[in-house]
Amino acid sequence: MASRYLIPFLVAMMLLTGVCNTLLTKYQDNQCVRNCDDPDPKKRAYFEQPVLQTTQMFVGEMGCWLVVGLMSLYERYQVRRNGGVAAASRPSEAGYQAVLSSAPEDDAAAADAAADAASIHSTTALNGNGNGNGAGAAAKFAATDENSVLRGFGILLLALPSICDILGTTLMNAGLLLVAASIYQMTRGALVLFVGLFSVLFLHRHLYAFQWLSLAGVVLGVAVVGLAGAISPDTAANASSAAAAVSAAAAADVGTEALRVIIGVLLIAGAQIFTATQFVLEEWVLERSTIEPIRVVGWEGLFGFGVTLLGMVVLHLTIGRTEAGQYGYFDMVEGWRQMTADPRILGTSLLIMVSIGGFNFFGLSVTRSVSATSRSTIDTCRTLFIWLVSLGLGWESFKWLQVLGFVLLVYFTFVFNGIVRPPLKVLHPPRVEELLPEEPVEHM
Repeated sequence: MASRYLIPFLVAMMLLTGVCNTLLTKYQDNQCVRNCDDPDPKKRAYFEQPVLQTTQMFVGEMGCWLVVGLMSLYERYQVRRNGGVAAASRPSEAGYQAVLSSAPEDDAAAADAAADAASIHSTTALNGNGNGNGAGAAAKFAATDENSVLRGFGILLLALPSICDILGTTLMNAGLLLVAASIYQMTRGALVLFVGLFSVLFLHRHLYAFQWLSLAGVVLGVAVVGLAGAISPDTAANASSAAAAVSAAAAADVGTEALRVIIGVLLIAGAQIFTATQFVLEEWVLERSTIEPIRVVGWEGLFGFGVTLLGMVVLHLTIGRTEAGQYGYFDMVEGWRQMTADPRILGTSLLIMVSIGGFNFFGLSVTRSVSATSRSTIDTCRTLFIWLVSLGLGWESFKWLQVLGFVLLVYFTFVFNGIVRPPLKVLHPPRVEELLPEEPVEHM
């Protein structure tokens, strides 16, 4: 009963930290770091460090180990308090258990469900409200400490989704330099397309006709959002780079701004390929291990930080310290100087680390307390808040075409997850398998 009253708090904190991630990152992009007093806007330089921002994310993820440590200390306290007897066994000791999935209605479906190896997502019955309260015995994947794929050096498998996270997050950070925060967040809706496709190809999931229709609708929504930004670019929102300053000074080169938005949307949408690969890998690993999701986040943060730091050093030595690469994305020394010299950037970097760690923790708590479907629904609301705050701060202007794209994204995402019934009765399936995985790693 106590958890029931805790859920609204978890949802609110998940929304708050998620909104802060994107807005704080965009705020960093808008900070001038060099030649700020020059009357010629062409000579001003802004904070453009997508690789450094990716490193911030992994530091925040490593913060999950603090939560794990505090939980361990609390359990030790409970053991001592109970005279050396633990009050309850830890989830890791009992083995990670998949979210319960409703049983199939016939033997053939039961065989298919067993072959699918019961993922961390719920298989729900579409009963009018999309909550899937189907009856029947629940099937679980019997993962134990003995057959876990993460035993011993197997933990290094988590480096694979970490590398995908590095590539996806860096591309999204680069795209955020070119577009408004709301367009960035809406374009990330393309994730459902690649997750759906990869789940079919590699996890052997089944998509119903209405889900394929939903994927096409998501692509249409992303295209409309990109078109809205290209037709009416916001120079104020894009003032985070020297190129934007040049365009603002010219005030007539609308084609350049439109091209910037198109490139930004393509970068963000393309980054979802790596993010979807990360999710599919994480699901495969979690199905075959007993590790707790919060520890997965911590390990990925550790591996991601190590690989990113190594890559930053190599890129700095080969590109960053050259004349052509000076002050660029791979100039590690200049990036560190920009971060530490400006208190606004340093302060927001610390806040981003905290908010990312908090987002992962609260998001996983929502998934465990409610469902992954509920989490994906709640996370969609994050886009609306980011858009409203961006409008209020004057970072972008209101566009009806962008509203249309957002509505398409939300509607078809809800249809895909079985939250809203398909538009045609003939498309209604007996049950809906949710393919949007829980999102243990934040992509701002």
